Amino acid sequence: MANLEQMIREKAFELGYEDCGIVPLEKLSEYGLRMHERVQKVPQSEKFYQRQYRLIDPRESFSWAQSVVIVIEQYGKYVVPEEIQGNIGKHYLFDTRIDKSTREFQAGLEMESFMQTLGLRFANERKFGLIGLRWAAMKAGLGMIRRNNFFYAKSSGSWVTLQGWIIDQRLELIGQVDLPKCSDNCNRCIKACPSGSLSAPYAMSPTECVSYLTNIGLLDLPNEPLSKTFGHSLYGCDICQEVCPMNKGKLEGIEDFPGVSEITPHLIPEKIMSMNEDFYKQNVQPKFFYLKPDDLWKWKVNALNYMRNNYDDRYKTYILAACKNENEKIREMAQLVCSELFAETLLPAPERSMK
Repeated sequence: MANLEQMIREKAFELGYEDCGIVPLEKLSEYGLRMHERVQKVPQSEKFYQRQYRLIDPRESFSWAQSVVIVIEQYGKYVVPEEIQGNIGKHYLFDTRIDKSTREFQAGLEMESFMQTLGLRFANERKFGLIGLRWAAMKAGLGMIRRNNFFYAKSSGSWVTLQGWIIDQRLELIGQVDLPKCSDNCNRCIKACPSGSLSAPYAMSPTECVSYLTNIGLLDLPNEPLSKTFGHSLYGCDICQEVCPMNKGKLEGIEDFPGVSEITPHLIPEKIMSMNEDFYKQNVQPKFFYLKPDDLWKWKVNALNYMRNNYDDRYKTYILAACKNENEKIREMAQLVCSELFAETLLPAPERSMK
């Protein structure tokens, strides 16, 4: 008869997960030390990582916890529509954490039902996790963390999402990692990082990352000096993963993700600038849950920044109209872009005639 570990692993494969591992919590004890080392390397990251300290030992909140079940979901199999190539981070575009229409979300519910039938007590937090998921996956032998700080699975590279459940039994199912290590001479990810957030191997300043600055850190983008480094990014960034030689051939792009083809025509800069609140709340915000139902202005500020960084004459009408937007943040960003791109438009008529 199969033991609990084997039964959980077999169920994970049945549900379509790429891999599954189980690691006792005591084998994750170094996580706090590694987080402390990371803060020492990049002191300005301390405030950000303070929010992650809750992941060091889940037993502080769940005294019964003994092990972690980790599964891998592959999203590199999904097609990125051409019109938003390089504009939106794939992890956000193919986010399965709260999208009930996806196979992955339903698989998570089925996995939980299965663990109940096994008599296991469990807990999970789908959005942000209850433990350091990348560290746990590495310790479970499912892959490795590379120099760009991303977890790489054995088959799909870094184009994966991790899900983890803490459980009340001490189980262990640890795989063998046979992936090649990063070359000590490879610094492609560091050189390619547009904002300089990734400054050294296994070190970064999260609050300077384009992914952070285009969603969570959007409160004052007009005064953010790094905003000119965003390039084609509207929401998120994949550059350090795309240039990684260990990701070569890992993006398959062979399946359509539920709802993506319907929504992406509306996520080009011009469409974002004309998007109304109702459409945003019903169609966009549910998918990109980092931003709240009243955060359409953040998308518009990002779109204005994109227009500034990739200026085309067709953007001028949208930028000028945004200078009169009722939202102060949109107005502020638009006026900054106007002052940089076509300052003459903003000068009083007598001064313009003298130029």
